[in-house]
Amino acid sequence: MPAVTADTLTLPRLAAAPDARPRTVLGVVTAPKGFEGEGFPVHRAFAGIKPEFLDPFIHMDQMGEVEYAPGEPKGTPWHPHRGFETFTYLIDGQFLHQDSNGGGGIINDGGTQYMTAGDGILHIETPPEDLVESGGLFHGVQLWINLPRAKKRIAPQYQDLQGLDSSMVTNADGGALLRVLAGEVDGHSGPGISHTPLAITHLTLAPGAEVDIPWRHDFNALAYVLAGSGTIGADAQPIRSGQTAVLADGDTVRVRADARQESRSPSLEVFLIGGVPLREPVVQYGPFVMSTEAEIRQAFDDYQSGRLGTVPADAIQPHRPGQ
Repeated sequence: MPAVTADTLTLPRLAAAPDARPRTVLGVVTAPKGFEGEGFPVHRAFAGIKPEFLDPFIHMDQMGEVEYAPGEPKGTPWHPHRGFETFTYLIDGQFLHQDSNGGGGIINDGGTQYMTAGDGILHIETPPEDLVESGGLFHGVQLWINLPRAKKRIAPQYQDLQGLDSSMVTNADGGALLRVLAGEVDGHSGPGISHTPLAITHLTLAPGAEVDIPWRHDFNALAYVLAGSGTIGADAQPIRSGQTAVLADGDTVRVRADARQESRSPSLEVFLIGGVPLREPVVQYGPFVMSTEAEIRQAFDDYQSGRLGTVPADAIQPHRPGQ
């Protein structure tokens, strides 16, 4: 971990202004463990955070990190979505994606998929047959991004993005590697295109390194630690693997890695995201994120009536060893 790295000596540098103010930390929460899909382990990164601090984001899971034995890898069966976008970032492993709108492909380690559910879509995410048979390391993140009310019923679309498409930048001393996966940070744009102004990044910090990441004033800021330990914010709030920090009021996000890191990860790994809050009503029920309860009921009716799409005739299905 992680799959996509670079020689920081050759990368462009972040350029925080000399008088920039680091954001302060409003709070830190620890993600509880759970299970998703057919039973793969996750950490619920946003559990305990008020929705107004998450907006425009809805939900986020750290998938794994887990070392599967042969026959154990699991994914999700076919299921529906409406009213939002999913961003899946795979750090280790592989996932097959297929949807009822014609999108699909293999998400390799370091790659992402950006799916706009919009008016409605059915899709599946499952490990390929050879990975199920062999087992192996699986680790990733799935983020749900709300759509503005005016765009909740737009046509679905799919973006298949590989890890090397990401913009990569560093800091003055080269101790930080920031991958811009979607949106923009300090003039550096990622490949993912969203219907909501945002930034989705993966930060790797060498032991003892510190970075000030310029951050738009109108964005919120959420930092989830994938691995390692360090401090964050103007007040150097301690943070460790499995915790999310909520930040506010400032020009930069300051992160420092502890000089000594845990044995499973030589660096501090942080999933740092932010966006312009929509400040609109949100009603979520299961796989649907809409603006009213009536729209949620309509989504269920449309799904049961087949109006959210149909499973393709050549649909992939979860591989079950021995069947």
